[in-house]
This record gives sequence, structure tokens and C-alpha cells, in this order.
Amino acid sequence: MTSETSGRPTEAGGIPEGVGRTAIGVARARAMESARPDRLFNDPYAAAFVTAARAGQPETPRPNPSPALIAMGRHLVIRTRFFDDYLLRAAREGCPQVVVPAAGLDTRAFRLDWPAGTRVFEIDMPPVLAFKERVLAEQGAVAPVPRTVLAADLREEWGAALIKAGFDPAVRTVWLLEGLLVYLSSQEVAAILGTIGELSAPGSRLAFTHGRGNKEHQHPGGPAADDAAAPELAAVYALWRGGLDEDPVGWLNRHGWRAERHNRAELAVGYGRPADYVGPNRSFVTAELPVGPAA
Repeated sequence: MTSETSGRPTEAGGIPEGVGRTAIGVARARAMESARPDRLFNDPYAAAFVTAARAGQPETPRPNPSPALIAMGRHLVIRTRFFDDYLLRAAREGCPQVVVPAAGLDTRAFRLDWPAGTRVFEIDMPPVLAFKERVLAEQGAVAPVPRTVLAADLREEWGAALIKAGFDPAVRTVWLLEGLLVYLSSQEVAAILGTIGELSAPGSRLAFTHGRGNKEHQHPGGPAADDAAAPELAAVYALWRGGLDEDPVGWLNRHGWRAERHNRAELAVGYGRPADYVGPNRSFVTAELPVGPAA
């Protein structure tokens, strides 16, 4: 499927081509943040993914990164920290199942301080999971909570396979769709959100990134950007298909959720980071499925 993480394996390092390379870009941003003394999170495996994707060659700094690339990196850092906090809060407040469709190289199952009783499910395409599991095994990574990895294409029926893998739709769940929806059509996004709704017990929660992946809103730092202004991101922009073609908060509220949008600038400032790169075209959305009838 089309996402940050899907694709075909290459010969060097085994990382998938195309969209799979964006997963390495996310890992690179997380590795750089983890090396900062004032880091907002620590991902001890991110650098290993980057090195493995380079067939064992160490990462070299990119000279003169474009403003768009810098903005993207800042976005990924704020995004990671926000969703770290959101997932942990949901797990501690009664959502023992954590499901991450299109998980890519996410390592939250290993690096977050989960409460007892948490179980994590990760879903992605086989080539990505094969690469990820190989690198984690080489690093001796051991998740402190039960972790289930499921190979599935989210464009096809995947709910039954998730249940077969041990997921219980009667148990409250927190779902994370991170860096995925902009790579899908509106119809595909609606289908995935619909499946999540069907599998969610009352009290379940949901979080995702929302942004319009079109020529008018191409990069996370502002409303308009030509490919020439951000050549490092041109391949990523080419994969964007737009995501949901309506307000996601309205869509979720109409389908029984209670949703809200989170201002990235306010979040960045709250984390002690600059917010001057933040444009209005991308946001974080969270939602909860009411225990009683939706208001």
C-alpha cells in the first residue's frame, strides 16, 4: 500500500524502495533528536535502522539542508513526542491494547514505559517488517510488553487478521495512524477509519496526522512550496495522494467519535522548540469513542 513504510526490498540493506525510504527518513530524524542533550524523546534503535539501510555504512551529515527539510525534521520530532505522550496517557487511563497500523520503524513497544497489562500490535507490509525485525534482533531489542507483528495490506481486509492475531475488539484500544493518511486517497482513508471504528470498544481512542498532500500544500512548513525549493523531499511529495478530502474532526464526529484538533505551534512552544516553521495545513487529530451515546 502507499504510506511512509510500504514498498519493495532493495538489494542494499533490505529496506523497501520508494515509500519505504521515507521510513528511514523518519528514523534519521528520531536518531538526530535522540542524540541531543535536550532531546524530547530517546529512540535507541533509530540510528541502527539508518545504518542498516546504508548497508552498514555510517550516516554522514547532509550539507546545507533546505528550509523545507529542516521544517520536516522539526515536524517529525514534535509529532513523535506528542504521540508518545498520547499513547502512554491512553494506556494508563484504560486502553490496554495499542494498535499501530503502518507502524514502519516505530519502536514505541520497546522504548516507552508502558503500564502492566499493555499489549502492542504493529501492522505493516512484509518487506518493512522483515527489515525491522532483523535490525531489532541484531540490536538485542526486547519489548517489555507483549508485542504482536502482523503483515497486512491496509487497503485490503485486515480486521479479521488482527483479531486472529489476538486482538480483542471488546477491549478498549488506542490506535495510532502516524504519517500515513496523506499517502492514501480519501476513499482509502475512510475505509481504514471505518474498520477502526468497527473494531473499537466504547472508550477507545484514536490519533493521527492530517495534512493535505497536494500542490497547494506541499511541505509542513507553509502553504506552498515548489519541488525545486525542497529537492530532498520531492520523492516524498510525489507519493502524496491527499488523504481525507474533508475536515477529519467533522468526519469523526459524524461517525460517533468525539474528536479534536491540536495546534502544532502551541505544542512546539510547550516543548520548548521553535514554532516559526509551523503552517496551517497540517495538524494532529485525536478522538475518543464515547462510552455512552455520542453528544
